[in-house]
Amino acid sequence: MPQDLIPSLASTLLLAALGSVALAEDSSVTVHNGGFAVVRETIDLELGRGVNELSFTEVTAHLEPDSVILRDASGRRTVQVLEQNYRNDPVSQQLLLSLYEGRTLDFLVGTDKDGQPRTVQGRVIRSGYVPHHNAWNRYGQAYIQRQSALMGQQNQPIIEVDGQLRFSLPGQPLFPALDDDSVLKPTLHWQLQTDRPGKEKTELTYITGGMSWNADYNLVAPEGSTGSEDLIDLTGWVTVDNNSGRTFRSASLKLMAGDVNKIAPGQEADMLYARAEMSNLRQMGYVNQVSEKAFDELHLYTLGRETTLRDRETKQIEMMRAESVKAKRLYVYDGAAIGNNYRGWNPEAIRQDRNYGTVSNNKVWVMREFENTEANGLGLPLPKGRMRFYRQDTDGTLEFVGENVIDHTPKDETVRVYTGNVFDLVGERKQTNYRVDNNRDELFESFEIELRNRKEEPVEVIVVEHLYRWVNWEIQDATDAYEKTDARTVEFKVLLAPGEEKKISYTAHYTW
Repeated sequence: MPQDLIPSLASTLLLAALGSVALAEDSSVTVHNGGFAVVRETIDLELGRGVNELSFTEVTAHLEPDSVILRDASGRRTVQVLEQNYRNDPVSQQLLLSLYEGRTLDFLVGTDKDGQPRTVQGRVIRSGYVPHHNAWNRYGQAYIQRQSALMGQQNQPIIEVDGQLRFSLPGQPLFPALDDDSVLKPTLHWQLQTDRPGKEKTELTYITGGMSWNADYNLVAPEGSTGSEDLIDLTGWVTVDNNSGRTFRSASLKLMAGDVNKIAPGQEADMLYARAEMSNLRQMGYVNQVSEKAFDELHLYTLGRETTLRDRETKQIEMMRAESVKAKRLYVYDGAAIGNNYRGWNPEAIRQDRNYGTVSNNKVWVMREFENTEANGLGLPLPKGRMRFYRQDTDGTLEFVGENVIDHTPKDETVRVYTGNVFDLVGERKQTNYRVDNNRDELFESFEIELRNRKEEPVEVIVVEHLYRWVNWEIQDATDAYEKTDARTVEFKVLLAPGEEKKISYTAHYTW
C-alpha cells in the first residue's frame, strides 16, 4: 500500500461508537393545512474525526426520509451524511410475531391451581402483521389497494397448537429479550463524517405528514335586524391537528398560508391564514396572539408564545377579532335549474332543445357580503375556511343561521357566501316563447319570472339570468332594467313591498 494513503485512511475509517442524539433546544414547527409540516430541531452533535454512527429518536411517525436536512448552521464544520436509515416499525406484538414465523413460541394461557404460570407451545404459521400505514401514503393508491386486500386476507394470525391450526392467538405470546437492533419508537440512524471533531449545535429539518391547520370564523349578527345591512362581530380561530406520532413540547409554532404545490398521492395542499388590527379591542387589553408577514409568495403567521402540541391533540387558538363589521344580506334568485343530464351537450344541441334550461328552481338564496377593508374594521388576508353565521335572539341566545366555506381572500376584496334559502320569498320562472330559425341562424326565447314576497318588510331580490344558448345575444322587450355582469349573464334588481307579487319578463335574441 502506498505510504501517502495511510494517513487519509486512518482518518476516514475511524468509526465512533454508536451513540444517541439529544435535543439541545426547543422545537420549531411550521404547519401547512395540506396535511404536512416542517419541523426544525437544534441538536447537539458530538462527533469524532471520520465516520460516526448516531441515532435520533425524537422524530415523527410520518417523517419523509428524503426531506431530511442536517447542517451546521454556524458553518464552522462540514457534516456529510454518508448513510441515513429511517426505522418506523416500533416493536409491537404483531411485529415480533412476524419475526418468529415458522418458529415455536410459548403462549401464556393462565395459571394452574397453585398460581403458577401455565403455557402452551404454538408454532407461528402466520403473524397477521401488516406494514405500517406510513408506507401506504408514500407509494400511492395502487399500493393502498394491494395492502387493503392483504389486510382483509392475512391480518389474522394462524398458530399451530398440537397439530391443529387456530385463527387466533392461544394466549399471550412470550418472546425472548429484544436485540440491539430493535426500535421502540421511530428512529433516524445516521453514518456521519466530519472534518472537525467536537461538540456543535446542528440544525435538523424535515417534512412530516400527520399535521394540519385550518381557519374557522364565527360571525354574530344582532337581534331584530330587518334591513339589508347588519353590524356583525367576527371572531377567527385557527385549529391545529397533530397526528404525527410525536409530542412537541414548548414549541415555536408557525403557520404557512398560501397555495403550496406539494406532490403527494391523492392530496393537494391549500393554505392561508389571517391577522387582525382592532384599536378598540386593544384599548380593552386585547392583543393578537398571532403576527403575520409576507413570506415569498405566501403568508407566514407566528404564534407569539411557545406552545405544546401533544400527539393526537386538536388545539384551537383565537387569532383575530373584529367588531361592527358592516355586512349586507343579499337575496338572489337564480331560477334556471339545469340538471346533470345535459352534461357534455354541444352548443348546437342546446340551441335545438326547446326544454333546455326551462326547469324552474323556486328557492331564493340568502347570501352574506362584506368588504374586507380597513374602513370596514378588517383589511387583512383571510384564509380559506368555514364561516358560521349566528343571530342573537331577543332573549340573548345565539341561533345558528347558516355556514359556508370561503376561499383565500386578500385584503380589500369582497367576501360573499351563500348561507341557505329564504323561507318567505318564492320565485318562479317559465319559458313563454321559443322560436329558432336555422335559415337565418337566429333564435328567440322569452321568459317570465315571478317573485312573491311573504315577508312583513320590503326586500330587494337580485334575479340572475344566464344567456346559455349562444355567445352572441341581445336582450329585447325587458320590463325592468338589467345589468350585464359578464359575457353570458345579466342581473335584474327587483324591489318588492311587503306581501307584493311581481313579474318581470324579457326576450333573448341569439344569432350565430
